[in-house]
Amino acid sequence: MQYPEPIAQLIDSYMKLPGIGQKTATRLAFFTIDMQGDDVTRFAKSLISAKRDLQFCSICGNITEEDPCDICRDKTRDQSQVLVVEQAKDIMIMENMREYHGLYHVLNGVLSPIEGKGPEDLNIASLLKRLQQNDAIKEVIVATNATPEGEATAMYLSRLIKPSGIKVTRLAHGLSVGSDIEYADEMTLFKAVEGRTEM
Repeated sequence: MQYPEPIAQLIDSYMKLPGIGQKTATRLAFFTIDMQGDDVTRFAKSLISAKRDLQFCSICGNITEEDPCDICRDKTRDQSQVLVVEQAKDIMIMENMREYHGLYHVLNGVLSPIEGKGPEDLNIASLLKRLQQNDAIKEVIVATNATPEGEATAMYLSRLIKPSGIKVTRLAHGLSVGSDIEYADEMTLFKAVEGRTEM
């Protein structure tokens, strides 16, 4: 039996989300159909708003409503440190720790030859330009995930940045090898920042 076209399209839409297969997409589609009309409308509006009203910060690459983002505009933050993360969502995870008060830079991924991702596909050129134009930056903290791709990206960044005289450090391995920052608890992240080492 084939599903009616609106349900089939909804299932197909859910399957485009990461980690969502046919069964989960079908469950989500039927759950959506059972939702109250107002809830579905709010859900649809929030999807449209997130896509329409958000942009990337022209300085750090964070997701923001205003450009530059709140963090880049905040002059009370430590202007001497830039913490480099893979994705914008990693910034919120670090901010929830409430122990890091410097700036950020989002790479939008990591080096991955298998996936065809090279330096030109990442937000690296803007980081280097930012470092050249801002003498206040004394340390770059590389907070890529402890995966082979994350490690390779960290080493690549270190080789690019160190000749400029800026200190390059790496989060300590309080983070489990092979794990993502997204799944670490706040204390693990705090210890990782506290115990970072120079590269």
